[in-house]
Amino acid sequence: MTTSTPFRVLALGLTAALAASCATGKGAAGGGSAGVTASSIKVGGVLTVTSPTGYSTGGAELGAKARFARANAEGGVHGRRIDFVGAEDDGMSPDKGAAAARKLVQKEKVFALLPVSAPQFGGAEFLEQQKVPWFGWATGPFWCGKATAFGFNGCLAPKPGQQTQTWWGNQVAAQLGGGKGKTAWIQATDSTASKYGLTTIGRSFTAAGFTLAGTSAALPAQAPPQDWSPYVNKIMKSAGGKAPDVLVSVMAGGKFNSGLYAALKQAGFTGLITDATSYDPKAVADPQARKALDGVYAAPQFEPYESDLPEIAQMKTDLQKVGASLDQHAATGYWSADVFLKMLEKTGKDLTRDSFLKAADAFSYENKGFGRISYPAAKTASNGCGALVRLQNGGFTVAQHLKCFDNTTL
Repeated sequence: MTTSTPFRVLALGLTAALAASCATGKGAAGGGSAGVTASSIKVGGVLTVTSPTGYSTGGAELGAKARFARANAEGGVHGRRIDFVGAEDDGMSPDKGAAAARKLVQKEKVFALLPVSAPQFGGAEFLEQQKVPWFGWATGPFWCGKATAFGFNGCLAPKPGQQTQTWWGNQVAAQLGGGKGKTAWIQATDSTASKYGLTTIGRSFTAAGFTLAGTSAALPAQAPPQDWSPYVNKIMKSAGGKAPDVLVSVMAGGKFNSGLYAALKQAGFTGLITDATSYDPKAVADPQARKALDGVYAAPQFEPYESDLPEIAQMKTDLQKVGASLDQHAATGYWSADVFLKMLEKTGKDLTRDSFLKAADAFSYENKGFGRISYPAAKTASNGCGALVRLQNGGFTVAQHLKCFDNTTL
């Protein structure tokens, strides 16, 4: 029996409509539109929630959740709500991070990964191969130069010859009345991200006028040493036989920082101490840690919670609604989600991974909460923005408000 012409036309029309629907992400999820329906966009993240060193970025999950909750309450993006499935824990293990990324993409069928905040994340190459966008705190070299990776503050570990940040050195210099004539020691652990920080952070401080007294990545990455004296003795004599003016830690882990700082203070160190991770209420919850961290200048890459800016008031309100602690990781998750939402707005209603990545190729955004971002430039360079917060008597005060500085060549 032959099919009549009207029925053939109708069948062809339905087939074409279905194909068009899939191509724009409005129908069943295909390769380029996985996680996208007419009413939702599915995302999930990978964080270092637990680790042998005690370092945790777990707060970033609630940070992203808070920003997505507000977006959903406002009607979503182009009519689509964000379906946030939460974050996987990589345990600071590259293999676990890779497995978590595969699970989210292949089993959960997410459109994008965020927040991603893991010093030893192992899923970068898989996500690049699968053309899956991912957003977060770009603390390692595995973020940089990839078409699908979007650090909310840019690439913090650029390759030699590319642009690196000067804000940290300049903000510390401002605190001391200038960097000229002053010395700095940069301390890392024996991990990929931390060791790379010796180069980038060292360049930040020399660009601000400091002289490097020295650098070291001799500390084992998995656990703090029982005896700090060999490391402390080296630091205390690094600046021509005396202690440097500034000690900069690029170590991930509260136990590392509090252990080193306590030993330095016991040895008589009176210089300025700064790191990127101690802006965290949990870091000062323990009396011994609070004593070790007292006076330290933490260096967040966003305007501190103690600021009176409207953008920060809004962030605090959003975080408090989901029960999030006001820590650094909640903010990195929040601002990563914020950048993702703005990029979704620019992409438009016809959403696929291809259209999203195309929109990202010419994307710029400024917000007083975290500064500025512009892709694709931020794929190989920092956004150049940061602040200083001082820890005193178990609390935090703004030492230097968020400011953006010109990058320099690494």
